[in-house]
Amino acid sequence: MSDWQPRRYKDYEWIVADPELLGGKLAVRGTRLSVELILECLSNGMSLEDIDEAFARAFPHAAMSDVLKVASEFAGSFHVAP
Repeated sequence: MSDWQPRRYKDYEWIVADPELLGGKLAVRGTRLSVELILECLSNGMSLEDIDEAFARAFPHAAMSDVLKVASEFAGSFHVAP
């Protein structure tokens, strides 16, 4: 069995980014769920219960804070010209 662990993204406890996992997309540690997927689920009106049902309870609820912090970080870093 391998000791490989995906690399942490910055100082986030729950967010990882590694080319070996989901092609390097930001993902939730211990899962194969991308941050993008969780945010898309939320933006489409899914509740945590809905996400639990859809992904066999794979999403750790404790990760939600980091998922939202990453979204906030990226939302604040893009500038659209008028």
